[in-house]
Amino acid sequence: MNFDETASVFKALGDAHRLRALHFLATADAGCCSTGQGICTCDVQERLGLSQPTTSHHMKILVDAGLVHAEKSSKWTYYTLSAQGLLIVRSALDRLLAAAPQAQKEAV
Repeated sequence: MNFDETASVFKALGDAHRLRALHFLATADAGCCSTGQGICTCDVQERLGLSQPTTSHHMKILVDAGLVHAEKSSKWTYYTLSAQGLLIVRSALDRLLAAAPQAQKEAV
């Protein structure tokens, strides 16, 4: 386990706006500007109720942590979830759960 990479991912998850953005990306069909490329920044911005610069800041953190992919097309940026990034979260939690004796007893 790469602790620095894992810490970066969990730090990105440590904000309610970013968690809402991830949930939106996971559940949204399409938005006003979205194509098959993903969900446009303006749609994320509208859903979160944040300014464009603040939305872009939060999305950059998610991209840098590897939780989201960003693809620029003309003046728009489209976002999709990164399965690899989400697997890092799952793997880290699975390892911690497996190592915790009390959690193993409660899981049975």
